Amino acid sequence: MLEVTCNDRLGKKVRVKCNEDDTIGDLKKLVAAQTGTRPEKIVIKKWYTVYKDHVTIGDYEIKDGMNLELYYQ
Repeated sequence: MLEVTCNDRLGKKVRVKCNEDDTIGDLKKLVAAQTGTRPEKIVIKKWYTVYKDHVTIGDYEIKDGMNLELYYQ
């Protein structure tokens, strides 16, 4: 079980618990449940890398306690 922090730099900082075999789409759904935003509107990035919905968290080598950037379309 991993705990990932997503920060949108507008005052919302969300901590989400997920597994390594979950996809980024699943992570977006968990973030959407806590922020009240639709998952289709959420974009998760790290620097200039935009994470794709169908790739798993383990494939992107996201580790426990990692911070990700949260953007809205």
